[in-house]
Amino acid sequence: MEYAYISTIGQDSHRFTEDVCDPSENGIMLGGYKVPHDRQFLANSDGDVILHAITNAVSGYTGVNILGGAADKLCLEQGIMDSKVYLEEGLKYLGDASIVHVSLTVECLRPKLKEHIPAIKESVAKILKIDPSHVGLTATTGEGLTGFGRGEGIQVFAIMTIKAPV
Repeated sequence: MEYAYISTIGQDSHRFTEDVCDPSENGIMLGGYKVPHDRQFLANSDGDVILHAITNAVSGYTGVNILGGAADKLCLEQGIMDSKVYLEEGLKYLGDASIVHVSLTVECLRPKLKEHIPAIKESVAKILKIDPSHVGLTATTGEGLTGFGRGEGIQVFAIMTIKAPV
């Protein structure tokens, strides 16, 4: 059987709330993994920008708009706030195609992600059912040139490679 290898891109971003909380008791979801942080995302859902960017990359292949579509119904009508559920909904439309690799770039000043990168990669790999070595994850402050690099929120870009039968 012949296969095509297709690249897609997804992006998402969320601003932080102004309210400060105790990071030992709170955190934000990134890639399905809870990272301690003193702010929450300003979002309808859990605001997991990594899973949202991946979901948008999946939508780039399938053409099915999950965020702003099915996810809004799940979140706003059914109260489901877990972004893994939205991604799993998007994955249903892959058909015979499979995800081969995903590369993620996170732009933020805080929280510092270096110590959390291995756990985030493991979590993303488990959700996508791929080997953790096929999940790339880098983090940057962007030298503070944007609001994300100044600590106002987080932005993520996801580039995905999909193997699809021809």
